[in-house]
Amino acid sequence: MHGENTRDGASRLVVALVVSGLLVIVACVSSLVVGARPVAPLDALRAVFAGDVDPLDHAAIWDGRLPRTVLGLVAGAALGVAGALVQGLTRNPLADPGVLGVNAGAAFAIVLAVGLLDVGSVSGLVWFALAGALASTVAVYAIGSGGLRGRRGGIDPVRLTLAGVALGAVLTGIGSGLSLLYPHAFDRLRAWNVGSLDVRSLEPTVVVLPFVAAGLLLAAGLARGVDAIALGDDMAHALGTNVTVVRMLGLLALTLLAGAATAAAGAIGFLGLLAPHLARRIVGPDQRRIMLLCVLLGPAVLLLADVLGRVVVPGEMAVGVVTAFVGAPVLVAIALRRKVIEL
Repeated sequence: MHGENTRDGASRLVVALVVSGLLVIVACVSSLVVGARPVAPLDALRAVFAGDVDPLDHAAIWDGRLPRTVLGLVAGAALGVAGALVQGLTRNPLADPGVLGVNAGAAFAIVLAVGLLDVGSVSGLVWFALAGALASTVAVYAIGSGGLRGRRGGIDPVRLTLAGVALGAVLTGIGSGLSLLYPHAFDRLRAWNVGSLDVRSLEPTVVVLPFVAAGLLLAAGLARGVDAIALGDDMAHALGTNVTVVRMLGLLALTLLAGAATAAAGAIGFLGLLAPHLARRIVGPDQRRIMLLCVLLGPAVLLLADVLGRVVVPGEMAVGVVTAFVGAPVLVAIALRRKVIEL
């Protein structure tokens, strides 16, 4: 019976990966062809791989849509896996980098960098984003768990969520006030504050890609330990898992993923909530399978939300606004479910 369940789970994972991979391809093609100047799918692909297309189509692809598509792939994977990681570490289905204040910490640090130090390059901002993400992550986790070693009863998921929401609100409010004090920085921060993939070159993605890659590799290495922690700290200890080490390395992976994605794409919320829940409903509670699927579901959801933002209103709606419209009702629905306290 156990062998049959294992085979069924593996088969379901393979099907889910294939379907999710096809969804990513559809999302990428849609991201390339949809916009103020529609481009035929074949022309878009020729513009990317061959270049022998109408100059206006070539400019539309290379000066806007291709960079934002590549950024969507990288940021979506980072935020999706970050959400799966933080939910597993905290045993809290309401957790995501945005709800726990991680994105707000990174955003606040970038406001300081732009407003006070006039830092403008992504290569400079990424370090501030990582520092802000790490500081907010440690602060929220310390409040919610009574320190990295936790209280006797373990972490309190509700307290953790409340601490993250409160800290995120405080940092967002202070950051907004500071941005108003520096008019030269306000316009640069306006679209970034709500989350946007509207970049004009591949530079932001190239800069943050090493940090995202390191975070993904670290998260993959922690997946087995996170699975054990999901059973409870006592059970994890009994299985030989060093809970403190796993959580500390998890904080580092979360900082790399959320901080780098926020530095490049802005404060995109709720994606880290949506992708893991979709993955969990498809492949079950195994963290390794969830993280693997989130590498595909995160980019697919983010790119489709970006495409929707281009067509839903005249002009364009930032992708962070679209994910908030979709994610907020999902958060409320999860909160109303029974047994929401732990996974």
